[in-house]
Order: sequence, then structure tokens, then C-alpha cells
Amino acid sequence: MRSYSNWQWHFDEVFVKITGERHYLWRAVDHEGEALENFVTKLGGSKTALKFLRKTMNRHGRAHIFVTDMLRSYGAVLKVIGNADRQETGRWLNNRAENSHQPFRRRERVMLRFS
Repeated sequence: MRSYSNWQWHFDEVFVKITGERHYLWRAVDHEGEALENFVTKLGGSKTALKFLRKTMNRHGRAHIFVTDMLRSYGAVLKVIGNADRQETGRWLNNRAENSHQPFRRRERVMLRFS
């Protein structure tokens, strides 16, 4: 198992279609752009976000700063965990996690040509 820095983590979710059904792809990325965790679910919301954050923290420890988008589920979950003061949100702060979705989106565009 690799050793990751616990300085700053970026969390994001994106909708993807798998066999014609909409799913959520949850992703955690560290401050260097390395993917920490990927999680695919059919449902979104704070219950799923809590499961994803706990899974990530159990595997990699606790981060000093959690950078998220404006999704309200993250704020609710970080209050439950007790890290609400460590959350940062902003318009462009979460670009590191957004950029980690690009290879997936490229493959998705290519597959559209075959359907």
C-alpha cells in the first residue's frame, strides 16, 4: 500500500452512464493529483457521501483540508464526522478533482461513436 500525504484532499462526484443507467462516480484526489479512491453508486446524497468519506479516511487517514464543490451533502457529512471547520469550497478550488475526470470523459466520448 502506498503512503499518501494527508495535507489536502479534493472530493467530487460526476454522473456517468453505465449500460444506459445513470450512476454517480465519486472520486477523491490528493493535492498532487493522485487518485485516492473511486466509488460508483446508483444513489447520491449525504448517506452515500458519508460512506465514501469514511471509506477514504479508513484507508488513508484524515486530511487537514477537505476541498469540495458546493454540494450540500459534503457539508452535512463533514459536520457528522466533526471536520466542518476543515472544509473549503470555492468556484475554482476543486479543479484538481474536476481534471481527474477528463480521461474518463474522453473514453465516454469515443464510445458514443460506436453506439
